[in-house]
Amino acid sequence: MHLAEKLVARAAGREAVTPGEIVTCAVDLAMMHDSGGPRRVKPLLEKLGARVWDPDKVVVITDHYLPAADEESRAILDTARRWVREAGVSRFHDEQGICHVVLPERGHLRPGLFVVGGDSHSPTGGAFGCYMFGVGATEMLGVLVTGEIWLRVPQTIRLQWEGRLADGVVAKDMMLAMCAALGMDGGRYQAVEYCGEAVRGLGMQERMTLCNMAAELGAQAGLVAPDETTRSYLLQAGVPDTAIDLARWHGDPAAAGAEDHRFDAGALAPQVAAPHSPANSAPWDRHGPVSFDVAYIGACTGAKLSDLRMAARILRGRRVAAGVRLLVGPASARDQRHAEEEGTLGALVDAGAELLANSCGACAGYGAHRFGPGQRIIASTARNFRGRMGSPDAAIYLGSPYTVAAAAVAGRLVDPRELLQ
Repeated sequence: MHLAEKLVARAAGREAVTPGEIVTCAVDLAMMHDSGGPRRVKPLLEKLGARVWDPDKVVVITDHYLPAADEESRAILDTARRWVREAGVSRFHDEQGICHVVLPERGHLRPGLFVVGGDSHSPTGGAFGCYMFGVGATEMLGVLVTGEIWLRVPQTIRLQWEGRLADGVVAKDMMLAMCAALGMDGGRYQAVEYCGEAVRGLGMQERMTLCNMAAELGAQAGLVAPDETTRSYLLQAGVPDTAIDLARWHGDPAAAGAEDHRFDAGALAPQVAAPHSPANSAPWDRHGPVSFDVAYIGACTGAKLSDLRMAARILRGRRVAAGVRLLVGPASARDQRHAEEEGTLGALVDAGAELLANSCGACAGYGAHRFGPGQRIIASTARNFRGRMGSPDAAIYLGSPYTVAAAAVAGRLVDPRELLQ
């Protein structure tokens, strides 16, 4: 079987499964955030007179309505805080960062788990050898009451990256290139598995970027087979070594039926997506001369510690161009502390960056930093849909943290590799 099939078979209590079958799976973990979580499921649970099947298998993280900008935001956050106490949920991370980053950094994920998340970017968990996908509030209600969910066993689409990435070319560039090549429905709500030398060479936070943006390919789940890189990260996150199974959670070489797409990592240049889709991606120099009002390094896909380090390599010893605002919202409080301790954050601030909260913020159109009509922004986020980050007349471009930082310095699109120190 392929890795996805092995993970689903385990959750279904089966020796084997076949793509296309409908099976019922036991859920090992359910993750919710403040926007789609307690405020949605609490009234439904009360209407049913139902209780959570296992509070120890639920994680709640506040990240969307932070910082609370108005009375509605405060009420939504208060609902989450009250509900976790009432439901007996002890795994509650309040104001600690974006759910997709906080969940693994706090040791909640490990290879072999079957996990659902109340957010479309929940496939991030597949970077750790989990089967993790996003569900809406109604499906989450069913999980909270029964501990189960039905699933059509996915086909596997293998995305093979051979060779090695050049310095200054990273997972975000890989994803934008795949969005351009395969389209926003290239994953066809199946399981995409990232493979090859270039993928094996990535650190965990870079693998998280790949799996996170499986959603931009239209996949249900994104997967990377676990290895020693996975083990090292999880040990630091407090997962016991005895709970980390690397041997079992790999696809079998003889497994048949996968669709394969091959890419050359060594030939990849920094990619940029033009408005209003990640699929509008091309090498940076094919977009012509584009200048920017704002450079935004934020979100679960673009402001983890590894992303902040990329930006610092460009910005250290330089200043943001006149007329450009550089906004930086570290993806988690823990990553921000590490970045501050090692001097990474100082390099960003010294260059002129304005620090934002550890939250989803502008990426999802929350808070005070929504973008206005006529503004041109380059962002390290996953999506640039029209109106998502503010005015429908704002033009949002996407790039890697390297590319965004280089544009902040130059005031326009440039090759970040030329600015690397």
